Amino acid sequence: MHRRRFLAAGAAAAAVGLAGCRSLFQTRSARSPPLVEDRPDAVYVPSHAEGMEMAGMGSAGDFQVALTYSYPHRFWLVSGDSTEKVEIEGSDSLHLMTTVWDPETMTVLPHGSVTATITRDGERLTSGKSLWPMLSQNMGVHAGDNLELDGDGTYEVEVTVPPLPTRRAGALSDRFGELGTASFTLEFSQSALEEISYERLPDRQGERDALDPMSMDTMPVSSTPEPGDLPGTVVGEGSSGDARFVVSRLASPPEGVSTEEDTTETAGGDESGDGSYLAVSMRTPYNGYPIPQASLSATVEGDGTTRYDGSLTPTVHPDLGYHYGAVAAVESGDDLTITVDGVPQIARHEGYETAFMSFDELSMTVEE
Repeated sequence: MHRRRFLAAGAAAAAVGLAGCRSLFQTRSARSPPLVEDRPDAVYVPSHAEGMEMAGMGSAGDFQVALTYSYPHRFWLVSGDSTEKVEIEGSDSLHLMTTVWDPETMTVLPHGSVTATITRDGERLTSGKSLWPMLSQNMGVHAGDNLELDGDGTYEVEVTVPPLPTRRAGALSDRFGELGTASFTLEFSQSALEEISYERLPDRQGERDALDPMSMDTMPVSSTPEPGDLPGTVVGEGSSGDARFVVSRLASPPEGVSTEEDTTETAGGDESGDGSYLAVSMRTPYNGYPIPQASLSATVEGDGTTRYDGSLTPTVHPDLGYHYGAVAAVESGDDLTITVDGVPQIARHEGYETAFMSFDELSMTVEE
């Protein structure tokens, strides 16, 4: 409740307003139970599970966008190697979310720059609000934030999706290079919000496990291919920081990957970029969501030669999914080391906030 509105009201109205706020605060407190004690430095089952409501879907240029909402809830921002908890504010009305995907391949496109503008009766309440790229156990990769509305009513929401900054490959290589905008009508009421599913999980909270992904026929959930479904040859798998890593080798770079973007550094100084394509899929355990916004590098050594030593570029491909890749000469028997140079900067819902924050180098021998 805004203080200025409270001061402008009479004593009787203020009393009614305060009672309403108390009730609302009590409801929100009940829906934000205490965090699990002794949370593991890993993915765990959160204290509760929340549903969501679909506001609508629309096209934003090449992008397809879904607008959804749920209860305001706590989440964690990541800055460098630390997290910052975002608490529910008394003025928060809902948690507004967007999911962006390619309508042709149904590939969810992790995007860090989605914005929302909210108006009501011609009055702009929120202008170009940046939504945090997030990872949750039931929705996977999306963008969202807790936002304040002006009570029950009809709102117009304009979602802007800038050009996708991530490298696109395969059937996505020549798309998503232009800004797109989608418009939605959001019918909001507190009573409808309170009807969204909510479940406490006292018997499961804290377990090394995760909630199941949501299931909707109208929109996809971010995912990564099973190892056996990846293109090329899976040459190694491993875990670090509670993330799973699946490494695939393609005989040649996919369309959209220029050998000038990835340079292969060898002991002889050759930077021609000639070689196979090394794709590292970094994913969550249990649900296999892609983990974006990390910084990865790789070293490939074989026959006394360093075949590759450099960064891996975030890339999205309809068959490889979101991954980190480079053009690199990789042969059977080579020693491959994967290093996480920067932890994923994506915000996290409860159950992910303690995972993916500290990594050891991952070493493996390339198999064929």
